[in-house]
Amino acid sequence: MGAILEIAGERIGYRDTVVLDDVRLTINAGDRIALVGESGAGKTTLLRAILERCAPRAAYIPQDMGLVQALTVFHNVYMGRLHLQPAWRNLRTLLRPAASDVTAVRGVLERLRMVDKLFSPVGELSGGQQQRTAFGRALYHPGDMLIGDEPVSAVDEHQAREILSTARAAKPTVIVAMHDRALALEVADRVIGLRAGRIALDVPTAGMVPGDLDHLYRG
Repeated sequence: MGAILEIAGERIGYRDTVVLDDVRLTINAGDRIALVGESGAGKTTLLRAILERCAPRAAYIPQDMGLVQALTVFHNVYMGRLHLQPAWRNLRTLLRPAASDVTAVRGVLERLRMVDKLFSPVGELSGGQQQRTAFGRALYHPGDMLIGDEPVSAVDEHQAREILSTARAAKPTVIVAMHDRALALEVADRVIGLRAGRIALDVPTAGMVPGDLDHLYRG
């Protein structure tokens, strides 16, 4: 498959602050990438840079999930396609959702075992249920790429595998930052490791074990 994005020796950061230097990266359609590295290594910065360059084909799950706590699960998932509709239709959906939209969102939530929470306010959900809602919004997004920043940190390992499997089935290209190294190697076919403001590792995951990533975390 062809390249979605190519970055050749760039500095990436925010405002006047350089977070990552000499970034050389190619992302191909169909890649399943796990981004690893210690806290502060620049994973979020790199994900946001990828998102900016791949919009609107990419759905994004930020660390804080970006949910509207006062709205229902339905409305938060519907936001995945908010940009496709005129303002009047989105306002109508806020007040009286169309049956077709409810059916479409219900189908997404069934895959995440969240359909019973369809019209529950997000603020009443557990942390894990909120993460699944954020995944639902990303799955409902029409793009073919999913970018997630620690998107399964609030669920157990079994649920994480299940959710990531659902994401891989729905989106051809998936890039997620993860703190669980074993799970990262299990669910991805390529791992990118950050250390000291640079990409220190970019290799296939086949045959790797978590210990192969230890050098990314040593002081």
